[in-house]
Amino acid sequence: MKRIFVTGISTEVGKTIASAIIMEALAADYWKPVQAGELNNTDSHKVARLISNNKSKIHPCTYELNSPMSPHAAAKIDGLTIDLNTVFEPETSNHLIIEGAGGLLVPLNDTDTILDLILPNYKVVVVSRHYLGSINHTLLTINWLQLKGYDVSILFSGNEHPTTESIILKKTEAKCIGRINEEKTFDQEMIRKYADLFRPALELL
Repeated sequence: MKRIFVTGISTEVGKTIASAIIMEALAADYWKPVQAGELNNTDSHKVARLISNNKSKIHPCTYELNSPMSPHAAAKIDGLTIDLNTVFEPETSNHLIIEGAGGLLVPLNDTDTILDLILPNYKVVVVSRHYLGSINHTLLTINWLQLKGYDVSILFSGNEHPTTESIILKKTEAKCIGRINEEKTFDQEMIRKYADLFRPALELL
C-alpha cells in the first residue's frame, strides 16, 4: 500500500486540497499527525467534507494544538512538548495520505522538524504555489528531500506560470503530477474532477 506524505513550500499553499484530491483518486485514508489551530475546523474536518468515496477513513491527529502557529510554539503554549516517540502511523491496510504542517523544516520541538515525520518508505508530494520567491522555496524543499533520498513528485497550485514551472522541473527533474488551478470553489465535484485527472500519475508513485 502507498504511503504518500504531502508537504508544501510554505504555509497556505494548498496542501489540504491536494491531500483531498490524492485521497479521492486513490480512495486512500488520511492522517495529519500535528494540527495547530482551527480545532473546530481542522484539516481532517476539511478533507472529510471534500471526499465522496466510501472507502477513505480519517485517522485522528496525534497532536491537536490550540494556537495557529509553528507547532513547537503552539505546543509550548499548551504546556506540551511534541515527542516523535509518541507519533505512530495509524494501522490501515489501505493507502495512506499524511499531511504535514506548513513547510518542510517547520520545527516540532527544539530538535525535530516536519522532515523527521517522513519515513524512508514514504513517497513525497511537494505542493508548490506561485508567488514571488516560490522558485527558491520550491528548489530548496525538493533538493533537500532528494538529498535525503526521498522519491519526490511535485504538484503545482495556482494558475499556470510556464516560466516558473519549467525552471523548477528542469532543475529538480521531479515528477510532475499536474496543477490545481485557481477555482471559484472546491467542493466534492471539483475534487472528483481533479482526482480523475491525476489518478494515472498517482497510481504510478
